[in-house]
Amino acid sequence: MNTQESNPALSGRIIPTFFYYVIPSIVGLVAITTANLVDGIFVGNHIGANALASITLQIPYFTFLIALSLMIAIGGSVRAGKYIGEDNIPAASAIFSKSLITALIINTFFAVASLIFEKPLYALLNAPADIQPLIDQYFSIIRWVLILQLTTMVLYYFVRADGHPILATVALVTGALINIILDAWFIIYWDMGLAGAAYATGIAQIIQFFVLLYYFFSAKKTLNFSLFQKKWLEIFHSAYNGLSEFVNEISVGLLFLLLNTLLITRLGIDGVAAFSIVNYFIFLSIMLCYGIADALHLLISQNYGAQKYNRIKDFLTIAIFSAFLLGVILICILLLWQEYAISWFLKPDSTHVAQLTGQLLLIMWPLFLVNGINIVLSSYLTALHQPKPSAIISLSRSLVLPACFLIFLYFLLQQQWANQLLTTDWSFLIALPLAEWVTFILAIVICYHCKPRPVDTH
Repeated sequence: MNTQESNPALSGRIIPTFFYYVIPSIVGLVAITTANLVDGIFVGNHIGANALASITLQIPYFTFLIALSLMIAIGGSVRAGKYIGEDNIPAASAIFSKSLITALIINTFFAVASLIFEKPLYALLNAPADIQPLIDQYFSIIRWVLILQLTTMVLYYFVRADGHPILATVALVTGALINIILDAWFIIYWDMGLAGAAYATGIAQIIQFFVLLYYFFSAKKTLNFSLFQKKWLEIFHSAYNGLSEFVNEISVGLLFLLLNTLLITRLGIDGVAAFSIVNYFIFLSIMLCYGIADALHLLISQNYGAQKYNRIKDFLTIAIFSAFLLGVILICILLLWQEYAISWFLKPDSTHVAQLTGQLLLIMWPLFLVNGINIVLSSYLTALHQPKPSAIISLSRSLVLPACFLIFLYFLLQQQWANQLLTTDWSFLIALPLAEWVTFILAIVICYHCKPRPVDTH
């Protein structure tokens, strides 16, 4: 039996195969999301709204490192998936090895650099002086944790690409559960503050890494790791195919930098804290849809290598419908149980931040209808080895359109605020859902023109 006949991604029934890969992916990413949400709940309720704001101010730097690692992970795993579809296992193993080594080197370099240039980094992040001690508590630890966390993320993508979605999910769920338990222990019982949250993340990542190491002992694994590699230029070519994911993440960081500046100017630290809470729900939406997109990477790339174009179309259709349905469900929850959802993250006396959060949710809910579809379409193009069109969609939704709309509406509405014609100081944030909807129209057009056809010779 050859590789294609034994590979469910290439020969299994469409719907069962789709959910065979999607469900473990979503479960794993929901586990990560839950750990982050619980982090926010513990931090907001037991340390305070300023602590939430301090973590949000660090997001631009975190997203920069995540962007680099995602570009390596997704670009490499998609390339490996194509090699697997072509039954070229040595080439798939080589890109696997080079991706892991590259991720380790890059993340170690930035951990050391962030220590040497810490004060300029804080200035770049527009961190107010009175909140920097809170940032120090968390960042002094998490900078080292990120080395293991992001290298493990690269390993996770390849483990899934090699047909081990259950193992990858078990690793994520195990890490998330341990993170939650240690959050409670370190933050509540030991009163370690933000340092406790960072230590909890670090220990959870170590355990998650050791769970994933089981892959190397699996009799069913295809990929083999080797420290000694040649043709290192291939890592640039594979990473380039993950360009849209890099653009998407780095754009999120730049957008947060802009948002933090505008929010501090208009509403102070309370505005940043309120947006931090809303961002947890946006993060939940994005991670659910990344669960779909991650599975789609694997399914599309392997079927593209095997030139099975009808399967590609079927998998994409199911993915789009699933992303839309998740968005509708999340909107219903946020609108029907708004006060209860907000109360998870705040102390009872944080009434002003809670009020601001409720106002923002009423502005932001249309975003959830299409942001997941945009992620799916961008990932679909990446899996088809179309990095430029994919990057255009990612850049449009995560930086260019939201930044342009934010700045335009911020200054357009400034006079109305001055004349007290508006009751809220952040109506300009309607720019975020507006940007997602414009991107959605653009993505439909791009995907129509880039769809694979049987005449392709790849």
